[in-house]
Amino acid sequence: MQLLTLVVATLLTLAPLHAEETAPASLWDDSRPLPAAADIPELKHVRFEVIKKWDKPHDGYTFLHGVGLCWHKGKLYASFGHNKGKENTVGEEAQYRVSSDDGRTWSDLKLIDAGDEDNLAVSHGVFLSHQGQLWAFQGAYYNRMQKIHTRAYSLDEKTGTWTKHGTIIENGFWPMNQPVKLQNGNWIMPGLSGGPYAHDRVFPAAVAFSHGDDLTHWDYVQIPAAKNITRMWGESALWVDGKRVFNLARYGGGTHALLAISEDQGQTWSPSRVSNLRMVPSKPATGILSTGQRYLVSNTAQDRGGQRSPLTIAVSRPGENVFSKIFVIRRSLHPNQPGESAKRLSLSYPCAVEHNGQLYVGYSNNGGRRGNLNSAELAVIPIEELNTD
Repeated sequence: MQLLTLVVATLLTLAPLHAEETAPASLWDDSRPLPAAADIPELKHVRFEVIKKWDKPHDGYTFLHGVGLCWHKGKLYASFGHNKGKENTVGEEAQYRVSSDDGRTWSDLKLIDAGDEDNLAVSHGVFLSHQGQLWAFQGAYYNRMQKIHTRAYSLDEKTGTWTKHGTIIENGFWPMNQPVKLQNGNWIMPGLSGGPYAHDRVFPAAVAFSHGDDLTHWDYVQIPAAKNITRMWGESALWVDGKRVFNLARYGGGTHALLAISEDQGQTWSPSRVSNLRMVPSKPATGILSTGQRYLVSNTAQDRGGQRSPLTIAVSRPGENVFSKIFVIRRSLHPNQPGESAKRLSLSYPCAVEHNGQLYVGYSNNGGRRGNLNSAELAVIPIEELNTD
């Protein structure tokens, strides 16, 4: 009898956890319907620029993806993964350009790292400007997406070269959005725990923690996936609300955002589970604006399915952790504006940084070509346009 009582008590304890994992997580304000793409209002005063045009006939590069942005000492830096061969092969290089005029014009292509071993590729990553130093954290792998890891670099501004600090995070960790400072003084960086891509596997979201301001030593924490998640490519982003951290990740088995929450500054996590917010399977970008609004740059609409267009930004009311309004940054057809325009584009893999009252959004544009044969483009959004009134 005692054994039976113990079994029943155990099952009753587990049942609420299972229900919590399968019930939709709240990311969208259910008091208002999620709009269809055609009904989402367009932002009116966005400035568009081209960071790197897709130009294989002249420079030989085919693949471009994963724009990273950072303001450092009055200049805007933009990085990306670049390859003259196929995506996710050893020809990948971490490259960047610099703008001294607010993103309107850009320097020649510059190199962070092309890999110093025959079977090593260094690809796209993220920046951090901290204590007068510019840092880059780049995803890297061997052969074809094997032994994925993160490498760190710091810019020597006198010589224009990058100091290599080597591998700083293993376990398949690929950084997806820039580090954010925690209350405890550490930095937290969101990413993916990846491997050779497969359509029927769970590659979960993950985070890494710095040791205070020592950006060469990081600890890895994998975020569990809910039991009903059977496919996932967990490219993730986050925002920090006191001791709470919200991680928003790409799904692989559907067109919703996945949400995980930590109550202890990212040390432990609820499982990533399906939310009530539609999001095309692609890398998201999230953060908190100076207004206190949370934002999500992605492709978010009721009726998009897997189509990576239009490029949208969802915002919350100040201080809230659910989104309540969506704007279109740009649609596929984009006449008389910088950047590629076609009836059906993929506008994807965004990143975003705020600076001087504007949100700078970098993204990939495939120009209607198949695959990630992308241009790197930029949208500059006045923060005042993102109000929810």
